[in-house]
Amino acid sequence: MVTESLAEIDEVVHEPSRAFVESTNVYEFMQTHGIEDYEELIERTTGEVEGVEQSGVDWFWDEVVDYLDIEFYEEYDEVRDDSEGPQFTDWYPGGTINLAHNVLDRHAAVDVETRNKVACIWEGEGGVSASGANEGSSERSSDGEIRRVTYHELQRQANKVANYLDARGIGTGDTVGLYMPMVPEVIAILYGCFKAGAIAVPVFSGFGVDATATRIADSECSVLFTGDGFYRRGDPVTLKATADEAIEEAGHVEHTVVYDRLGASEAGGDVEIPWTDDRDEWWADAVETRDDVFQTKELPADQESMLLYSSGTTGKPKGIVHTHAGVQVQCAKELHFGFDLKPADRFFWVSDIGWMMGPWTLIGTHTFGGTVVMYEGAPDYPQPDRFWEMIDRHGITQFGISPTAIRALRKQGERRTASDEPSGSGRAGDDEWVEGHDLSSLRILGSTGEPWDPESWQWFYENVGNERAPIVNISGGTEICGCFLMPMPIQDLKPCTLGGPGLGMDIDIVNRDGESVADTHERGFLVARDSCPSMTKSLWSGDERYLEEYWSTWEDRWDHGDWAQQDEDGFWFLHGRADDALNVAGRKVGPAEVEGALIEHPDANQAAAIGAPDDTTGTAVVAYVVTEDGVDETDDLRAALREQVGEELGKPFRPREVLFVDEFPKTQSGKIIRRAIQATYTGEDLGDMSSIENPDALDEIDAAR
Repeated sequence: MVTESLAEIDEVVHEPSRAFVESTNVYEFMQTHGIEDYEELIERTTGEVEGVEQSGVDWFWDEVVDYLDIEFYEEYDEVRDDSEGPQFTDWYPGGTINLAHNVLDRHAAVDVETRNKVACIWEGEGGVSASGANEGSSERSSDGEIRRVTYHELQRQANKVANYLDARGIGTGDTVGLYMPMVPEVIAILYGCFKAGAIAVPVFSGFGVDATATRIADSECSVLFTGDGFYRRGDPVTLKATADEAIEEAGHVEHTVVYDRLGASEAGGDVEIPWTDDRDEWWADAVETRDDVFQTKELPADQESMLLYSSGTTGKPKGIVHTHAGVQVQCAKELHFGFDLKPADRFFWVSDIGWMMGPWTLIGTHTFGGTVVMYEGAPDYPQPDRFWEMIDRHGITQFGISPTAIRALRKQGERRTASDEPSGSGRAGDDEWVEGHDLSSLRILGSTGEPWDPESWQWFYENVGNERAPIVNISGGTEICGCFLMPMPIQDLKPCTLGGPGLGMDIDIVNRDGESVADTHERGFLVARDSCPSMTKSLWSGDERYLEEYWSTWEDRWDHGDWAQQDEDGFWFLHGRADDALNVAGRKVGPAEVEGALIEHPDANQAAAIGAPDDTTGTAVVAYVVTEDGVDETDDLRAALREQVGEELGKPFRPREVLFVDEFPKTQSGKIIRRAIQATYTGEDLGDMSSIENPDALDEIDAAR
């Protein structure tokens, strides 16, 4: 996403070398099909091209199945049946498949090389898991435990999970909750659900009672996997008590399996958790005792695989329904082409299993027998270079993170000294946080979820990517478990760009009348003109809300809700949520644009802009700012920040108020939750606040200086 006017980010800063281009997976695909350049690639995969027999969405989604070696048990009769319109397209009808076969079983077979390949490298923030060494090798880093789990070991564990579910009467179409810490066992649970035909319901481990209860109640899962807790910034965070309260509030759950991460199962351990004898079982007793052989179920292509929840701005979260074939093809396509995944790569995206990017990473990487890197803790613990150490230590090749997290790491402090180092770290001297770490293994950088500012994008590109690794800045959503917009690694890049439509994604920019304005370079609404295999079948709650949320603005157009723009050179940019636009005296501006102007000031570390009712202009801009350390919060600084916005965007958009706080409410991935800030300012109902990792920050907003 982008926060600046296109004129200010008009320079191409990344130009891949010819050697790099010719080494990419997408280039090989182009050569196979006689495609000359990026523009032709998008045309061939998203629309019918005159004079070219093999082109269009149907051709691409058919071709990519064989090209990526995605295995169906029974071949599908046709690519899709859209007789009921794009809203209810049936993809790969007649075909049978199972995600677990493609991401796990075929790589763990006795006669394949990948059987003993590492499927997951897990790094704990600190502390040693009591039951963590059940599968895979274990070692210690200077900061925490490291485990490596092979495909064979992962398959055995997933089979045990499937056998446990079978013993509990869980069959095809039944829902299973995952309120889990980020440990390797969460992969086995996800894949075990796939094997058994159950619908996995991942729940963010940072959710409180109400948010967790809402998802349990809506999905009606009778089995819930959880843990005693996890580590966050060196301290144990317990899950079990929250899970128990959520179960009491929601009902439905008859069996709870508890993974021991903190040592609660040990007699005399430091952590105590509540226990219900006729419902709760330890992981070691419930799962590890099961048979490690299970026949993965053959399922229809449109069989539900996951129920992912997307938090709405108000009201009940939306239950997004995904299928086995849909997410299989989409995730594999995006990691193979967009992130150029190779057999020896190590892929790390900062996420939780409860967010879309968690399953997306696992399914996409494991389709090709690749290695996922997983981390349980905070990005700045015990020091702000934790991620840079991990990249160095594990030879990570693809690294994905939110722009807000990069801004926070960038501004953690310019330098460190020997006295700052943890005892026994072996480091000394006076180095930049990034310096001293070998990041040369990185080939691709990734980002999603938040608007970029050009300065932070450039810092990420120069300091982490060494002006060599492209930033694949993507945008899509839980609703498609993938991306509408995604640069290809063969493209030139301007700061903050999202490149263009993803392969096979028929995307457009339209005005309020639904007319395309992409080629006119005007700002408009991002829409999908067609379905894709991973697009949600509907919402778990039914079709009515699904159609209202996504298909009611224009006929047969998916309204994604983002402001978008294509510049004269063909680069696509996003300008934030269309429904977040601030209408000041008849002029509209995105909050991200105001925030981008504010943080250009050297004394501003972070910023959030909201709209407030105003008798004169209808809406006035109110800005919240986190200053750099040691900066005095003065009226002169307020005036300077207001003036900076006026100079960048025009006087009407100067903030009516500039308020200082120490932190913003954020999700675990670092996204600022602006609607919570606005509701606190205006005194409105906060709505669904389930995604806030630091709820105390709302008190900060309420007491803003």
